[in-house]
Amino acid sequence: MQPNLDAALDLIRREEGLRLEVYDDATGKDIVPGTHVLGHPTIGYGRALDVCGITKAEAEQLLGDTVHLIVAELLRKYEWLQRATETRQAVIISMAYQLGMNGLAGFANMLKWCELGRWDEAAKEMLRSKWATQTPGRAQRAAQMMRDG
Repeated sequence: MQPNLDAALDLIRREEGLRLEVYDDATGKDIVPGTHVLGHPTIGYGRALDVCGITKAEAEQLLGDTVHLIVAELLRKYEWLQRATETRQAVIISMAYQLGMNGLAGFANMLKWCELGRWDEAAKEMLRSKWATQTPGRAQRAAQMMRDG
């Protein structure tokens, strides 16, 4: 007889509870930068990430979900993004993904040049940033894409 997965899933959901932030299963506390973890970093319905990790399909789902949220926020904040080429949109979305919306907002001059369609100037601003010194290869590639469109 095949196990009844519905019953097992319901039981696991009830017993484990749902946690949408990574937490230490030994203490029940959220894991934040600097946290000393006593047990396993855990998320969801008791999934110990150091034991099971995530699958490629789950990683792709998380990426897609996150990018959709980022795009919605970008379009609310930066109307000009709709007029940019697909490549330039991809650069801005990628930067927002890597740096967060607040980090992207720190590129005020670059964003101003983007709004004006002055892509060379936008690329120069990208390369003048601390980000460009921290991730030089990525910044060089992104700046070239911004220039070329």
